[in-house]
Amino acid sequence: MNATERTQAIRHFYTLLDDLEQRVGGRRLLQDCTSKGWPNRGVYFFFEPGEQRTVTGEGARVVRVGTHAVSAGSKTSLWNRVSQHRGKVGDGGGNHRGSIFRSHVGSALLARDGLTLASWGVTHKTELADKQAEHDHEQRVSRTLGQFGVLWLAVDDVPSKDSERAFVERNAIALLSAVNGGADPASETWLGRWAQAPAIRQSALWNVRHVDDRVDPEFLGVFERLVRAH
Repeated sequence: MNATERTQAIRHFYTLLDDLEQRVGGRRLLQDCTSKGWPNRGVYFFFEPGEQRTVTGEGARVVRVGTHAVSAGSKTSLWNRVSQHRGKVGDGGGNHRGSIFRSHVGSALLARDGLTLASWGVTHKTELADKQAEHDHEQRVSRTLGQFGVLWLAVDDVPSKDSERAFVERNAIALLSAVNGGADPASETWLGRWAQAPAIRQSALWNVRHVDDRVDPEFLGVFERLVRAH
């Protein structure tokens, strides 16, 4: 798929995404999300304030695609995964070690603002002082992510790396990634420009895996069928 074909495919993708948005009643702000109204399994799409399509049309651009429970036997629901990204309602904190999305966003916030937090992203046990500093930063991450819009596609198939959810996630990332041309670039002020992972900076997505994959020719047909099923 060359850049021109990719641009056309992305236009088609967003047309289907607009249809999906109408069918599910619109996007939700992550901070307003509760456990109600979610399908058991599916794929989610995040939109970030200030990030717009500039090559493939008009409107907000998707900045992250994800799913859950793709390991055989996994029982994690779509809401379980989205709530890990949202963080805790009570104190506004969260657990970036349980959400790679939170970890990436937190690292980018630190870099952009010229701050350091040595324990951020480190898996070993942290000291009490680090825990307090981490909690303060987790709250910043929750406030930032709380302003993201989220849209979801119900795909209630059996957990597996070969599931349709995994197929949609992989190909949507590959299609929207700026790595291979034809996609919408990030704005000059996009937070992801300060991300530690080169794949995020290069793809203009908060994703690392699949950003340089080839798009399956059957993807848009499968995606359209799943959207129409709502």
